[in-house]
Amino acid sequence: MNTASATAVETVQGSTRHAILKAARELIQTRSYLGFSFQDLADRVGIRKASLYHHFPSKEALGVAVLEQAMAAYEKWFKVFEGTPEEGLHLYINGFRNVIGAGRRVCPAASFIPGWDVVDSDIHQAVTRLRQMQVDWLTVQLTRQGRVQDPASVAGQMFALCQGSLISARITGRVEDFDAALAPMRAQLGLADVFAATPSPTGS
Repeated sequence: MNTASATAVETVQGSTRHAILKAARELIQTRSYLGFSFQDLADRVGIRKASLYHHFPSKEALGVAVLEQAMAAYEKWFKVFEGTPEEGLHLYINGFRNVIGAGRRVCPAASFIPGWDVVDSDIHQAVTRLRQMQVDWLTVQLTRQGRVQDPASVAGQMFALCQGSLISARITGRVEDFDAALAPMRAQLGLADVFAATPSPTGS
């Protein structure tokens, strides 16, 4: 195979992998990790089930890849963010609201929790890393802001509140329920009560 042909094959494979990850993330966020099969995923992408194993040897490997993709998006956003703490906290909350889609989806991390006792340890570790990187960044922003006495504790609370608010809004299908749940924390942190659909770290 010449160089041009090899490059073309790599492009097709990369495009297929991207399509698989995109479809998997949608299924994970709407059905949960345990709520779909490889056959469901293959049907969604439009490929044979056997072809999935060329890209991901197991469902666990696919789940880890989805989580790593989310971590990469956060890491990229955290590195380039240069705004005020208020802007950062506001964008973080709105990432859950507008990018993930409050009322329609849950966070990739939360979608693994219903099967926590049966999922692979690699998934446990990936979910834990995804949570911790967010809590660490929130702690930095809250420390910069200086409005709370225990930034690390409040950072953990913000992560948990965003996750829980997504679940509540998913039950009702109402984004307003996400807004209502976050309103007290927004007030506590002095964040403007506006909901702009600004790109944030939770985008894929």
